[in-house]
Amino acid sequence: MAEAYIVGAVRTPVGTRKGALKDVHPADLGAHVLKELVDRTGADPSAVEDVIMGCVMQVGPQTLDIARTAWLSAGLPESVPGVTIDRQCGSSQQAIHFAAQGVLSGTQDLVVAAGVEQMAKVPMGASIVQGLDFPYGEGWAERYGMQEISQFRGAEMMADKWGLTREDLEEFALESHRRAGRAIEAGYFDREIAPVAGLTKDEGARPDTSLEKMAALKPLREGGAITAAAASQISIGASALMIASEDAVRRHNLTPRARVHTLAVCGSDPVYMLTGPIPATERALDRAGLKIGDIDVFEVNEAFAPVPLAWAADTGAPLARTNPNGGAIALGHPLGATGGVLMTKLLHELERTGGRYGLQTMCEGGGQANATIIERL
Repeated sequence: MAEAYIVGAVRTPVGTRKGALKDVHPADLGAHVLKELVDRTGADPSAVEDVIMGCVMQVGPQTLDIARTAWLSAGLPESVPGVTIDRQCGSSQQAIHFAAQGVLSGTQDLVVAAGVEQMAKVPMGASIVQGLDFPYGEGWAERYGMQEISQFRGAEMMADKWGLTREDLEEFALESHRRAGRAIEAGYFDREIAPVAGLTKDEGARPDTSLEKMAALKPLREGGAITAAAASQISIGASALMIASEDAVRRHNLTPRARVHTLAVCGSDPVYMLTGPIPATERALDRAGLKIGDIDVFEVNEAFAPVPLAWAADTGAPLARTNPNGGAIALGHPLGATGGVLMTKLLHELERTGGRYGLQTMCEGGGQANATIIERL
């Protein structure tokens, strides 16, 4: 049976909207991690069969197939193609799935899965262009009406449905910042980060924040429980992983670090939008023949605090093993890059702690979610 191995994983530090990466072109950010990935693995770049890059806001500097642009900007071989994909926030996690599926199918041997998002230059929502039709047409209106569809409303609906108070959300957010601060201080991310533009560490973590500071913030919606403190940050970053077959490992003298054990993707209610990680996790575990207790580390994207809290409540996953080094509330969420960032963190945390299985999942626009289980080797 074919196997798909992760032989390299690298990311930039995640920058804040006004921080050190705000002026870096997204193609150059992508180029940076692609070149670093090739250098770190020692793979022959001309042997790479495709570069699959996630990017959500494909507007302006992120248009015209940034996967291809980034690869060429890195000075890498012109013979290697690239394709840019959009599964909303899960775009680079889906890139990992597509890369692994190419290898598992036996049609490819060496594929790069990557992601990039420059939210200072290309803000969230930039792809909705004034003067053009809105993304929802008559068929959508017949099925869901013309009610508001937004992640902000979905987060509030989740908080209400799962009985999560503002205090619950802010206590979770505070712990995310504390975990991230401890991980940065201890150097846990140093091996996985490729410094860029003088930035060597993630910029977003605020371990000195407090519940009192959070309580002073206004809710994002009148009377709501969600404030900026319980939401992921607007961020900048890039990530890249190399997926190899057994034959590629032998031919290129690569070191398998983990195998891609199980892949799952599912749809969920697009109005709630953010609940997909619950059924995606259940599907991945069922397909893998594993239980929650078998998983050593979970990475669940903290788009908003209700997402991992509701996920943990329904799956029974322990929060102590979930986002152990902080999540997007503290470290940021560079949309198209986040899936690769989380997978890079997950792999390195399994290696650091000696864990065997890791599970990653994240909510995605339109009511979708990917879930990936990897096994450290």
